[in-house]
Amino acid sequence: MLKVTLFSRKVCHLCDEAETALQALGDRFPHELVIIDIDGDQALEAAYGIDIPVVEVGPYILKAPFNERDLAMTLGAAQDREKQLTSVGDQGYQKRLERGRNISGADRFAWWFSKRYMLVFNLFVLIYVGLPVLAPVFQRAGITAPANAIYWAYSGLCHQLSYRSFFIFGEQPIYPRAAADIDGYQTFNEATGLDENTLIPARQFVGNDQVGYKLALCQRDMAIYGAMLFFGVLFVLTGRQIKALPWWIWVLLGLFPIGLDGGSQLVGMFVSAFEGSFWETLAQFFPPRESTPFLRVLTGFLFGFTTAWFGYPLVEETMVETRLMLTKKFAHVNRGAESVER
Repeated sequence: MLKVTLFSRKVCHLCDEAETALQALGDRFPHELVIIDIDGDQALEAAYGIDIPVVEVGPYILKAPFNERDLAMTLGAAQDREKQLTSVGDQGYQKRLERGRNISGADRFAWWFSKRYMLVFNLFVLIYVGLPVLAPVFQRAGITAPANAIYWAYSGLCHQLSYRSFFIFGEQPIYPRAAADIDGYQTFNEATGLDENTLIPARQFVGNDQVGYKLALCQRDMAIYGAMLFFGVLFVLTGRQIKALPWWIWVLLGLFPIGLDGGSQLVGMFVSAFEGSFWETLAQFFPPRESTPFLRVLTGFLFGFTTAWFGYPLVEETMVETRLMLTKKFAHVNRGAESVER
């Protein structure tokens, strides 16, 4: 039997006419009719609001305006398709029919996740950006085991160079390299006595009571994930109605600044590490440089914010499609269960 879905609303004479026509065609084209009211559901209103009434049967969609003849042609086409697929024994079609008769645990989870995925995303980012702050808090309190565990867990995700990280509970929030040329701050070498040009000591140093203790993520990473969390909260507060950022703006404002600021440091580091005429020539175009905390935070924030702006609305589009599909499935399964009970 055909499964027909009529998307309707309470005050809609065209919807009433469509329902009457479908009932009149029931003898010629036996079908199970489910009527879904779109009022009050943002996803349904966005998908069908300007086309109501909308009839869906199999792969066929009929949007207003239409008449009984149009409905008959659509139902006939769907019926012919169903008979053909049944006659040839299409296994994929039979599996889809079987899945459509029952609501599985995966369906229920997909429904829940499609409505609350931003809660999951925001909680994950909050935890991810929050634990690096807890590490110095634990270190300061003398609870070194969990602090070290956090530093270790994030060591594979971030370079954790002390002169590119924020510190709390100390004399300064930052201890930059001398090459950054920032006035008013002790350099990392002056504050710790460690060589600024050796990576391992700068990674391993977590701080002390005088200079404070560093966060487990560098300045840029903290800005990236903090910005993603900020946009995620903003996206929820606006009802997930923000449209996706065009990809070229994401490249221009998100990828290009962070690539330029971070990449120029890497190139300069390689140039300074090798000798020869080639490298001397290259150094004229890519002199060794050290970025500043301001630039790291700015480029990190731009990358995180625009990445979330580009990605979250696209995820929402997918989740809307999932909710629409499951709304129809749940309605038909529940209708079928009511018919069996009667």
